[in-house]
Parts: sequence; structure tokens; C-alpha cells
Amino acid sequence: MKTKKGQFAYYTDIGKERDTNEDVAIVLKNKSNDILMIVCDGMGGYTKGDVAAQIALNTLKEDFEKYDRFLNSLEVRRFLIRNIKRANQKIYKLAHENNLSSKMGTTITAAVIRKNRLIVVSIGDSRGYIVEDDIIRITDDDSYVNYLYRMNRISFEEMDTHPKRHILMSALGLTPNINFDVSFYRHDKSRVFICTDGLYTMVSEEKMYKILTLDKSTEEKCQLLIEAANENGGKDNISLALWEVNNHEHK
Repeated sequence: MKTKKGQFAYYTDIGKERDTNEDVAIVLKNKSNDILMIVCDGMGGYTKGDVAAQIALNTLKEDFEKYDRFLNSLEVRRFLIRNIKRANQKIYKLAHENNLSSKMGTTITAAVIRKNRLIVVSIGDSRGYIVEDDIIRITDDDSYVNYLYRMNRISFEEMDTHPKRHILMSALGLTPNINFDVSFYRHDKSRVFICTDGLYTMVSEEKMYKILTLDKSTEEKCQLLIEAANENGGKDNISLALWEVNNHEHK
């Protein structure tokens, strides 16, 4: 979809090996052209992960739609904190009221672009990137292998093959309360890209960058990324969202 300042696209795909799709993605804009981008990767199996992911997305979406504009970046921060905590409580309550597994949960990466600021929250292992002269990851995985790496117990190269690389240290819905950080970045003409692990475990960041900087439409780039993930095995659901300024602004 095109806006006054740029265009965006988002897609989700079941992949090649899963029976259900527990991922969700969306991009929204308000009357002031503030942009909200979300991807979530549900966990817990059928009727659990997909529900958790949809609850998280809907919680932010419904509140965002009430805002014609944000007064400043601090209001964006409050919006993100309030709604992510609400989503966490909703998922946790649903799981325990219905005797569902306590493993019902979801990752979330949410990004708001307001004027020249980018405000980002990431919980779990979905990722966010700024794409300029290179692709720059702006989120840290809340994963066990990332914890081991930060503690100097494994090397960077070992992270991709470690047997516990899929274990998350944090996700929405696993506990009644959740702590997380909100990050602020300057945003000018950079592309903003977010995705679930079904993409980045199948497609290298180098390949992502090549596709994201092609002279093609935003929609085509997203489709090419999904195709690349599936060609490399498509072992998980794939979700992504891309924002870029109007093409003439790049020239």
C-alpha cells in the first residue's frame, strides 16, 4: 500500500513443512501517516500459538486505530508498553482459564515510524532491521543461545547449530507479567524490515539485503523473500513486513 511518504507491504506464508500457520503480520497507518508494523510467531501448537499471535496483533491494532496522531515519541512508547502488557495478560489468562498449556505464547516485534523517529519493541526471536548501505539488525533475540553467547559460553558460529537454539527466554503469555525494553532510532530514508525466524533461518542477511535493495516494488520484494525461504526448505511459517520511502526519494 502507498502512503504520502512511502509504501509498505506485509505477507505471511505457511512454509513447506508446517500443517498450520501460527504467524501473523500487519502494517497500519493513521491519519497522520504514523506507521505501525507488527509480526508475531505463535508457539504452543494448533489452537494455541495462532490464537496467541492473533491476540497480540489485535490488541495493538485496535488501540492504534483510535489514534489520529501521536503527540510525540514518548506517547508512542506508552502505547507500545500498555498494549504489549495487555496482550501478555490476555494470553496468559486465556491459557490458564481454559487449562491450555502454559507454553501458549507468541513472539512479537512491533515498530512505529513517527516522523523522523523509529520506536521498536521485540520480545522473543522475531527480528527488526534498518536497511541503508547495509542491513543492520536492531533487535536482540530473547533466546537461550543468545544468552550463552553473551556470557561467552559459545561462539557466534555455534549459535546457528546449537541443539537448544530454538528455546526462548521470553515470549508473550508465558508469565503474568513481562519486562522489556523500548528502543528509539533516528529514521530518515531507511527501509524498515521486520520478520519471523521462518525467514531469517532460511535466508541469509546478505541475501535479504540483495532482495530488499532490488529495483522492484515493495510487494515484489516481500514475495521474493518468501520464495527464497521456501526454496531453501521453508521449515517454518514465514512472516514479514517492509516499509520504504517513496521510490523518487531514494534517487
